[in-house]
Amino acid sequence: MNNNPYVSIVVVIFNMNREIKRTFYSLSSAYQNSVTEKEYEVIIVDNGSSTPLSSDFIKSFGNNFKYHYLSSPSISPVKAVNYGVGRSKGQLVGIMIDGARMLTPGVLKYAIASSLMFKDPLIATLGWLIGSKAVSDPGITDYDRGKEDLLLQDIGWPKDPYRLFEISRLMETSHRGWFMPPKESNCLFMPRDTFEKLGGYDERFVSPGGGASNTEFFSRACHVPGTELIIILGEGTFHQSHNGVVSNSSSDERKELVKSIRAEYKRITNKKPEWPNNKIFYIGHMPKEAKGFLEHSMNFLNTEEEK
Repeated sequence: MNNNPYVSIVVVIFNMNREIKRTFYSLSSAYQNSVTEKEYEVIIVDNGSSTPLSSDFIKSFGNNFKYHYLSSPSISPVKAVNYGVGRSKGQLVGIMIDGARMLTPGVLKYAIASSLMFKDPLIATLGWLIGSKAVSDPGITDYDRGKEDLLLQDIGWPKDPYRLFEISRLMETSHRGWFMPPKESNCLFMPRDTFEKLGGYDERFVSPGGGASNTEFFSRACHVPGTELIIILGEGTFHQSHNGVVSNSSSDERKELVKSIRAEYKRITNKKPEWPNNKIFYIGHMPKEAKGFLEHSMNFLNTEEEK
């Protein structure tokens, strides 16, 4: 009998002890709806944090959480992603290249359902940024982790998880909303054999934070013949403020970093990042807290159709 979990979720972390408490809890069976520990595993790959996490801390989120510490890490998390997938067992593979992202509680349920409904699924979530404005906006000087903690406290997270939509905005790579493909997904699912056929993440992306590796991988996956792109409605990932490469830099540093990331992408792929144009299938629901983004998505779609 095969006792392997059906889903493996690979999460890469690095020096984000504050953030991973929420990320891990949002991945636990205590938070995710209609799934049990036996159905999935969470493969945590620590890309060389200053202090490894304790086994007691990891086990506090569930027996299906497994921790791997890389003592000789790369500055880019790309190798850590491939390492994690190589040590996972599920038929369906989920990738979270940035461990500072919280999930809503229906992500796993709908990812599993999608994988059973479609032959060649590529299951994507959209990404949000906690805070009423983008943390990376140079004009925002007073947003910090303390204010973020207060925002999460005010909405009663995790008791009222869908209120995350009330304090967040769509990230740039998801800004077109529900009804057009995103440029990347920070919680992306696909069959294991699809990941293997793609050769995993491209380890030539060596920039801090992985540069545009996540965008490149998503684009490559979207172009696999027969791919069925599924967007999970009413669910998403929510980026927490942390020592991120881009968000923790000054305005001038950010401009140079973005320039460098674009140059690396062009050097590796010989093209610019593009928005996918795949036909989209949908699964999910629409919590009342997310309805504002439904209107935004419709407005954006209508504007694009008028062009």
